Amino acid sequence: MNAAARSPSFARRLYEGWLTVAACFGEVQTLVVVFLVYAIAIGPMATVAALARRDLLHKRELRAPGSAWSDADTETRPDLERAKRLF
Repeated sequence: MNAAARSPSFARRLYEGWLTVAACFGEVQTLVVVFLVYAIAIGPMATVAALARRDLLHKRELRAPGSAWSDADTETRPDLERAKRLF
């Protein structure tokens, strides 16, 4: 066997090195993007909702005695046109 068959070429070593560096950049970039989405969008919205004491999941109603059942907003007799309308 000749020497070229045993050792990878310079281009191949350069390519594999670049893949290693790019993988590190990808991990860091993912962390930065996730942090920015949380810091810019989710965090402030959660803070505003907490400060405004908004009950977004309607959990306060569940603490009241009785049932948590809420009646559906339906017509007395469903018709075909309403069934075709999803929302």
